[in-house]
Parts: sequence; structure tokens; C-alpha cells
Amino acid sequence: MPLSWNEIKSRAIAFSKAWENETSEDAEAKSFWDGFFNVFGITRKRVASFEEPVKKLGAKQGFIDLFWKGILLVEHKSRGKNLDRAYTQALDYFPGIEERDLPKYILVSDFARFRLYDLEEKEQHEFDLKELHKNVHLFGFVAGYQKHKTREEDPVNIKAAENMGRLHDQLKEIGYDGHQLELYLVRLLFCLFAEDTGIFERRIFQDYIEERTCEDGSDLAHHLSTLFQILNTQENRRLKNLDEQLAAFPYVNGKLFEELLPTASFDRKMRQTLLDCCALDWSRISPAIFGSLFQSIMDKTARRNLGAHYTSEKNILKLIKPLFLDELWEEFNKVKSNRNKLTEFHQKLRSLKFLDPACGCGNFLVIAYRELRLLELEVIRSLHDKRQQILDVQALIKLDVDQFYGIEIEEFPAQIAQVALWLVDHQMNMQVSEEFGLYFARIPLRAGGTIICANALQIDWNDVVPIKELSYIMGNPPFIGKNFRTEQQDNDMQKTFTSATNIEPLKLYKSLDFVTAWYYRATDYMQKNKAIRVAFVSTNSITQGEQVSILWPPLLKAGLIIYFAHRTFSWSSEARGKAAVHVVIIGFGLQNTAAKTLFVYDDIKGEPHSIAAKNINPYLLDAPNAIVVARSKPLCGVPVMVNGNKPADGGNLLLSELEKDELLKTEPSAVNFIRPFSMGDEFINNIPRFCLWLVDCPPNKLRELPHVMKRVEAVKAMRSASNDAATRKDAATPMLFQAIRQCKQGNYLALPQVSSENRAYIPTGYLPCTHISGNKLQTIPGAGLYEFGVVTSTMHMSWMKVTSGRLESRYQYSAKLTYNTFPWPLNPSKKQQQAVESFAQQVLDARAKYPESSLADLYDPRSMPPELAKAHQNLDRAVDAAYGKTTFKTEADRVAFLFELYQQYVSKADKGAK
Repeated sequence: MPLSWNEIKSRAIAFSKAWENETSEDAEAKSFWDGFFNVFGITRKRVASFEEPVKKLGAKQGFIDLFWKGILLVEHKSRGKNLDRAYTQALDYFPGIEERDLPKYILVSDFARFRLYDLEEKEQHEFDLKELHKNVHLFGFVAGYQKHKTREEDPVNIKAAENMGRLHDQLKEIGYDGHQLELYLVRLLFCLFAEDTGIFERRIFQDYIEERTCEDGSDLAHHLSTLFQILNTQENRRLKNLDEQLAAFPYVNGKLFEELLPTASFDRKMRQTLLDCCALDWSRISPAIFGSLFQSIMDKTARRNLGAHYTSEKNILKLIKPLFLDELWEEFNKVKSNRNKLTEFHQKLRSLKFLDPACGCGNFLVIAYRELRLLELEVIRSLHDKRQQILDVQALIKLDVDQFYGIEIEEFPAQIAQVALWLVDHQMNMQVSEEFGLYFARIPLRAGGTIICANALQIDWNDVVPIKELSYIMGNPPFIGKNFRTEQQDNDMQKTFTSATNIEPLKLYKSLDFVTAWYYRATDYMQKNKAIRVAFVSTNSITQGEQVSILWPPLLKAGLIIYFAHRTFSWSSEARGKAAVHVVIIGFGLQNTAAKTLFVYDDIKGEPHSIAAKNINPYLLDAPNAIVVARSKPLCGVPVMVNGNKPADGGNLLLSELEKDELLKTEPSAVNFIRPFSMGDEFINNIPRFCLWLVDCPPNKLRELPHVMKRVEAVKAMRSASNDAATRKDAATPMLFQAIRQCKQGNYLALPQVSSENRAYIPTGYLPCTHISGNKLQTIPGAGLYEFGVVTSTMHMSWMKVTSGRLESRYQYSAKLTYNTFPWPLNPSKKQQQAVESFAQQVLDARAKYPESSLADLYDPRSMPPELAKAHQNLDRAVDAAYGKTTFKTEADRVAFLFELYQQYVSKADKGAK
């Protein structure tokens, strides 16, 4: 156990006095450095050797004055000699040192001065011998107080995953697989971390492997099995003649080493891989990456793309800060000057309990625990002056990992979550030890987080943590869309949505994303403890389009209130292989609160700004809890929007320009039955495409076109082989599109179903009725300039962004949820309508100036012509004026206005229906 800092300082003063007048003969060097190590309570010969031989560049033999493998290289000179030359000489030894043994520190000295180089942090410190007691903290790595800055992007994170992943693959290749392999690796990971953070003596695990096992690896597995048993055996129950190196390992407990595993097998290469793992500094691993780092070890694909599977610390803080951390810090700042209230606050921190019901490897639990411990450290600082003599650091600390609970469906991540909580607990204990100069480690492990390996949607959460004791629920349940669920996940959703005891059942759950099951379960669970607060990271689709109208009405009816929300942003990793998905964070509960906060992103990859809200609705707007429900007809008296024609033809009725030209060469008379055709992509990008439109083709004419008939026969074969009954039925009319909704005369307004989110406006335009629309185009037959002007306005775009869904990040326009629910201007004057029509024509005229440019070219924000942008600005002002508005501060204000109008229209329509 490390000495206290006070003891180390006293020894440093005595050491300095003993050597301040000594000469600098080399013969005295060993005594000097033995004494130096003794200052920190370390027996030098147990960790470091004098005159270590090493090959320098050019094959010259050299001798390192003092070498602690993997930790410290010392080069000393006679008193008054140049320390720069001593440093250069130290570096000359590096080429001859095994990579895993390269030191992290270089210390040069002339017996009167010390200069310490921290090679990891690239820092340098120099002081006189007499000042050693003032600088002992620099040598925390000698004393056993390890202090490292953890960085999520630290290369050691990647190397750790790669090295351990290689060992995993090697063990799996020899047949050591499944549960035994997973637990074996968890134990090794614990040992690697333990020897770099003060749980074990420094390098004790690495030295044991290097010194006590054969280089060919033949006996390594047996030694590890013995070690695992030692770690599970209390010191007073161990054999009295136990090997000295084994006896130095502490009793760990925590059931980590309890299970007796089959003995593995190692060879030379595998032993070297384990030693490569030992060479890394595991104290630098960021707590935020513990879980995903370990999980990636088990999966080659995840290993190559580490980062796609881990949640960055910054993103975790976006959830836990508004959920509880900000409020606790605010409370601390209010009571920190009142000792009694601060003591009560400290007790409150101890009483809090947290559940992550989809915890994975425990990232949210780990970061939440770390942040609470940092807050507790501030509490302890305020309660206890560091100048006071502290005899028992452990008595100061009240928080422990037994306040944290998790549910995880897979065994290995659940084990990792348990260990990760222990590891971060130890990191925080080391920080307290550093702060108060007294070593404190919770070894043997006693308390632990409760991590249950189970299906969170099948078990009763009350069996994991009593509902009356729970304070917060948090996490990021699986990001699985409605079309990608497994059969088991469908069963999980069925049970969740149809078997809730305190909230009404939901029949249309199959249209929801998987994450919504956790919202339903949490809301049901909270009914018996309404003080619980919840926050989940979720796919943003649950706040858009159809899913809102299905999921949120029963939740709101059950009393759910949204306290805070992060609107859509990019949930990305900061490690290699960056993965991003567009998500929201929603914090909610059942007790109302005056303070509600929206976090809004001007750039989804940037930082948010917060705004206070009166009410946060399911669309994450500061607006009433109005739910937009799909309608089969427009809410207002406007032309009907119709989906385009559906081919369902296997591509046989559709033609590229080349295919059209080749067909006409062989069958010129087919020209009467070929029409221009567009899906959304062709419409936006002006891509020529055609179709066989055989609606009015007489049978005799069709039979005179053998190449066309061949395509028709292919359609029949394709439809006949379909799994869909309706498609098989339509095999009887293979010459026709499956669904025909083409207008007969005039023009129609075309709007692509899918459009880039980067455009300020969805490109909308007119097409003649002779131009066949595909089913990826929405059409409005008979739409005039007024309708075109409103549909292509910012007002309509704002409504669309909220009510339509997304395909990946692109807009996916919904006629039933957006067009048919859109609240058009109420009784605009003739002058207002004419203004909209006039500026709508300006938009069309501005486009017409660029006949060679596609709508994609014209509406790309990087290439949009200035006159077109100005025309749209004028049109927006005219449309706003038709609503009786002149300006909106933000888009959210615009949407809130539309929601109020929507509520008025729906209320009026409902009264009219009665």
C-alpha cells in the first residue's frame, strides 16, 4: 500500500539533507538511488536494476545506470555535469530496448539537481535536490499514485482493442470459445488494468509472466489458472509456502475469479501477444470507451471499426447533465457554505439509485458514476480542509457502485459493465487518494453494481431494483428500425405494448421503432413512483411523422411530461471508424416542472444552444401537445394529392433512353405507347427515362410488337412468382402498371417523395399529364400557382420537417401526414392570393433562365442562382402575409404557430362532423 503524501514529504526532506553535502562518486550512486526509492516506500531492487546492459545503435554495448522496465530510465552524472548530455545518452539506449519495456519517464540527475521527462505528456520538470519534497507529486508513478489524463482518442485505446482482439482470435482458433473465453478475457483485462492503476503492484502481472513462464508459452495457461485461484483466495487462507511472486497479488473477490474455468493453452506467439498487452498503459483508457473497447475485442468487424460501437463521453453527458447532474451541481453550490445542509446533500447523493435497462457494456453507468464521484469530491473538499489531518479517506467517501443497476441481454457486455464500474471506481478512489495523500482502494471488492443478464422487455424491472428506491432511468436502447427487427424483438414489443399494467395497450406497435418499447415500459413502471425521471437516446423518427401519432397519445394520457430534449443531432463516435446516426434525447417523467429546456442544433454536427420552453410536445417543439393524425383527405379545401403510378414490373415496363432508342429501331410503331416517365430521382436530376404506357393499346396492336410483348411476358412471370397475393393477382394484366393514378388532362404539380435534407425547399414543379409519374412522386392534379406557391414555401417546409418521416437523413414526404394535415391560410384576401401567385411565377421564371440546369442544380445551396433565392424569399414573405404574419424569430416559432392553427382547424372540423 502506498505511503501517505505527508510521510513521503517527510522522507524526502530527510533524504535531501542526508545527501546535500555528499560528493558524487559513482560508488555512491547505488546508495543514492536506493534512498530515493525508499522515499516513496519502494524497495528499489524489487522493481529496478543497476547497469542494465543494452545494445546501442551501431551494435555498441551500453549500460543503463538504472532501469525500471516499462516505467523509468535513470541516467546520472557527476555533480555539476551537463544534464542535456545525460538526456541524450538516455535516448541512445532506446533502440536496444524491447518496445514493451520502453520507459514512460526519463530521470537525469547530477546528485544535486533532478530533471524529469514525462514522455507521454511531453512535459519536463527540473528542480534542486533540496526541493524534492515540494515535487514528490511528480513521482506518483513511483509511489503507486497513478495519475493520467484519459483521452477518448488516445491511440492506446485502439492498440488495446487490437492486441486483446488478436489474443481473442488466437484462443478461439485453438477451440477455447464461448462463455469460458469471454470470462477469461475479462479476467485478463482486469489484471492488465490493475497493475497500471495501483490495484496490484506496478508491473507485477507482466513480471510474473516474463520471469516465471517459458518463452514458448507452454506453461503460461497453468500459471494463469493458478493466479486466478490466488486472486480468489483470501491472504490468510493461502498456502504458507506459496511462491513469493504469487503471494504478492492481493485478494480481489467480487466473484470475478470465482468460477473455475477450463485450462487454456498458449504458444510462443500467444504469450508474446499477452506481453504486448502488458506493455500498454491501461490507466490511460478512457472510462467512456471501456465497454465498447472490450466488446470490440470479441468482434473482428467491430474491432476494425472501433467507434461505430461506442458512445462518446460528450454525447453521454448530453443526457446525464440535464437529467440530474446540472441540478445536483446547482444544489451543491447553494448549500456548500452551510456545513449541515452540505452533509445532508452528501447523504442525498448516497441515496440516489440509477438504472440503465439496456446498459450494454455500461458506458452510461460508468460516466454517471464518475461524474457523481467528481461532485462528491467537491463536497468532501468543502467539508474537510486538506490542511487537516485525515486518517481514513475511506470514511469520507459515501458513494459506491452499488447505487447503479443495469440490464443487458448479452452475457459478455454484462460482465464488462460490472468490471467497468469497478475500474472507474478505482480510478476515482485514486483521485481521492491523490487529493488527500492517503492511499485508498476497495480491494477486496465488496459492493458492486447490479448488472443483470436478461431481456429488459421480458423481466420485471422491479426485480432488479425496487421501484420505490429508484431515482433515475437512463440509456440508449437499441437503434433498430421497424423493418429490421428479429422475431424475438417482435415478440418483445408485443409483450411490452399489449401487457402493460398501468397504461393502455397499443395495437399498432409494429409500425414503431424498437426503442419505443423502453418508453412504454418506463412510463408503465413509473406509475408506482412518480418521482422517477427518465432520459433515453432515441432514433429521431419517434418524433416525426407516423410514429408520433401512434406512440405518444397513450404516453401523454398516462401523464408523461417531457422535461428536456435535444432535437435531432448527429450521434457520432470520436474514435476511429466514426459512425453517426441522427438521434434525439428525451428526458421525461410524471411530475410537472416549471423549468423545461430544449437543446437546438443549428448544425446537427455542432454544439446546441438551449432555450427555455413552456411545454415540450412529442415533436420536440415549444408548443401544445397536439398530435398530427394522418388524414385520407386534405384538412383544408385544396386540390387532392395523389401518389404516382406504381409499375411493380420488375423493370420490364421501364426504359432508359438507350433502351427506348433501341426498341424504336426494331419496332418504330411502339412510339405511340412510349411516354416520358419519372420517379423522384429522375424528376429532381432531370434524368431521361421512359415507360411503356399500354393503357389504351388495342390487343391487336400489342401483338404486332413482339419486343414489347416479350417485356409484357416478363412482367407476367415476375408478378406470378411474387409472394404478395395482390401482385400475383395483377399478373392477369401484365401490360399495365399495377396502380394507375395518372391524370387525364392538363398539368399536375409533382413533388418528390424523398429529397435531400440539405435543400431549403423540396424541388416542386409542373409536368404535363403525358409525362407519367412513378410512385416515388407525389402529384397534385389541377394545382394552380397559388397551390404551387404555398407548397414550395418555407411555411410548408417547416410543417413537412416535423410531420413527415425520414429515409436515413433525407426528407420522406407523406401526403397523409403532411399535405392532408397542413393548415393553409385561413380566408386569405384576393390581394394576398394574387401576391402569392405573382411570386410563385417569379420562382418559375427564375428557373426558366437555366434550361440546362436540373432542379438538383438549382436547389443545391452551393449553386442556387441569386435570382431564384430572391424569388423564394419574396414568395415566403407573401405566404407569411397570407397567414397574417410578417416574421418569425425561429423556425420553431413558425411551427408552433402552425400547430396552434392546426388545432383550431381540427377542432372546427370535429364540431362540423358532429
